[in-house]
Amino acid sequence: MARVYNFSAGPSALPEAVLQRARDELLDWRSTGMSIMEMSHRGKDFVAVAEKSEADLRELLAIPANYKVLFLQGGATGQFAAVPMNLLRGKTKACYVNTGLWSEKAIGEAKLFCSPDIAASSKESGFTIIPSRSDWRIDPDAAYLHYTANETIGGVEFQDIPDSAGLPLVCDMSSNILSRPLDVGRFGLIYAGAQKNMGPAGITVVIVREDLVGQALPGTPSIFDYKKQADNGSMLNTPPTYVWYLLGLVLEWLKEQGGLAAIEARNIRKAEKLYATIDASRYYSNPIEPDCRSRMNVPFRLANADLEKVFLAEARTAGLVNLEGHRSVGGFRASIYNAMPEEGVDALIEFMGEFERKHG
Repeated sequence: MARVYNFSAGPSALPEAVLQRARDELLDWRSTGMSIMEMSHRGKDFVAVAEKSEADLRELLAIPANYKVLFLQGGATGQFAAVPMNLLRGKTKACYVNTGLWSEKAIGEAKLFCSPDIAASSKESGFTIIPSRSDWRIDPDAAYLHYTANETIGGVEFQDIPDSAGLPLVCDMSSNILSRPLDVGRFGLIYAGAQKNMGPAGITVVIVREDLVGQALPGTPSIFDYKKQADNGSMLNTPPTYVWYLLGLVLEWLKEQGGLAAIEARNIRKAEKLYATIDASRYYSNPIEPDCRSRMNVPFRLANADLEKVFLAEARTAGLVNLEGHRSVGGFRASIYNAMPEEGVDALIEFMGEFERKHG
């Protein structure tokens, strides 16, 4: 069987070593005579898997002891609602930075619970920049400041942690968590769907400072109440056990690669060589300002848009798949998350050069 280079934005490629291990353990996990997906989530075997996953995540991200780590369901979309339900704490406003479609979705959901105050927006630029920090307007009476670390569709990424002016800082880190070292202590809450860098779709990680837990809005469903989830070990209901197990395998793989510093160095090399190829060509273009280009999602276009379908077809023949841009923006997008090897990026660059020579 020939594996392709999968540039999907999510669900995304998983490390091949993780898939091979999952295959080997599928029918008989550690001589139990059954698959881990068949086990009780409250049995000692699965509880040990869950506890190790949390311990490995805490180690990789150096998560301080005064933070809760939750493994939930509903994706980032569920957290768009859960964040205001848990963090308003008697206030009626929350600040949001709008840098793309996922920021807008978070803002839209927050409107169900409070008055979102747009601290900054790059909408007028077509979401090709991050607004200058000097232009941010952060209301000191707001409950928190929310931003999206990496806009998967537009290809914009924060390269540092913004100053929240004393408010709890909340971040949707779905598409770049575990791609670089992180100072978790600067955040009030981080949330991330697993399906980019942590594992398959179906589980969401929430890292929340303890003082922000326990003040959910009246009427908050139990499944969205951080305190109830924390008190029940993220098992208020039956969790997605097999996905949780796979997430744990990805965390082990990350440790084997040398941790987040080593992964960041690899991610920088991958992104720099792909952007350099685009910038050196008159045939390809990327619309994002260089100082906020995403290391995870690289959008690009052809000089001749009529050849987009030809590009995709020839790329598939070359073993390069899922390069379509998001339906809302078109063009192309190469998602080069942690699991994408450098060889995959090199293969894409070689193909792009050959395509330009042939059709340019």
